[in-house]
Amino acid sequence: MLKRLRRYLWVVPSLFILAFLGAFAWLSTPVGASMPEAIEAMKSNNWVQVTQDNYLVFSPVGELPTVGFIIYPGAKVLPEAYAPIANAIASEGYLVVIVSMPLNFAIFNITAADAVMSEFPNIQAWAIGGHSLGGAMSAWYAHDNPDKVDGLVLWASYPDSSKSLAESDLKVVSIYGELDGLATPEKVAESEQYLPSSTTFVEIKGGNHANFGWYGDQPGDKSATISRELQTEQIIEATVALLSQLRD
Repeated sequence: MLKRLRRYLWVVPSLFILAFLGAFAWLSTPVGASMPEAIEAMKSNNWVQVTQDNYLVFSPVGELPTVGFIIYPGAKVLPEAYAPIANAIASEGYLVVIVSMPLNFAIFNITAADAVMSEFPNIQAWAIGGHSLGGAMSAWYAHDNPDKVDGLVLWASYPDSSKSLAESDLKVVSIYGELDGLATPEKVAESEQYLPSSTTFVEIKGGNHANFGWYGDQPGDKSATISRELQTEQIIEATVALLSQLRD
């Protein structure tokens, strides 16, 4: 009986280790590889210089930007998946920084923006934002650091009710897809009460969740009825409209 009990006692830690390894593998596996367009957008060109160190940095060539935009990636999405959007925004005269997250989960480093802001002291106004979980965590950061953040950009995302920004004077834009199967339009509408009354809501007709980045399809999402290129154009336009307000 005692020998049998000892045998079973070994099973418990073994199961725990297997569960841990399985969870780690799931956390560390991105939802999809970055697409060729994303890889191409990580190259410098005549308008934007791209550097990779602690973050992906997109700087307008020949300009000293005064407005910066920090992007928190969506859960399990690689930072470079947002390079096409970041590159295009930088070409409009803004500093854009995409932050890498531990295990590709923004929840593990909500204060990542602190280091970025310290590295670029020339920036006079900062906007922070992100996609899905990244957007939620950027809203969390904005709530906890009202003296550091001037604007908030939500891509298929919404704030947590415990971190309401309803009384904030932040400039906010919430951009979402009509056919998003994850951050649904209904969920976005419910979040309105937690955002400033001046928040701009932009619905992308025919847009979905995965097309906020360049990493392919995502489980649980709906199929978009517009191209990824067209959705990207609308994301860039609405984001730049918000950033332009910070130049005033």
